[in-house]
Amino acid sequence: MNNQFYTILGWVATVTAVAMYVSYIPQISNNLKGDKGDWIQPLVAAINCTFWLTYGLLRKPKRDWPVAIANLPGIIFGITAFLTAL
Repeated sequence: MNNQFYTILGWVATVTAVAMYVSYIPQISNNLKGDKGDWIQPLVAAINCTFWLTYGLLRKPKRDWPVAIANLPGIIFGITAFLTAL
């Protein structure tokens, strides 16, 4: 397979990962309304995304931007869902 295929695959995976973490919005909304959801899964997701973001930014010789970008929303929405569930 050629480089262009892997580049496209990386960005498609990035879009689906962002969509997965944006799906925390209904849980966050319910948490804020008082219908508290589970807190452990979003916390673990945020920790996992922190590791992957770090990997993507520190990778040598070239940063892995799709990995870094895909995991940033996981940190933001994961921590938000965690905190609102407490």
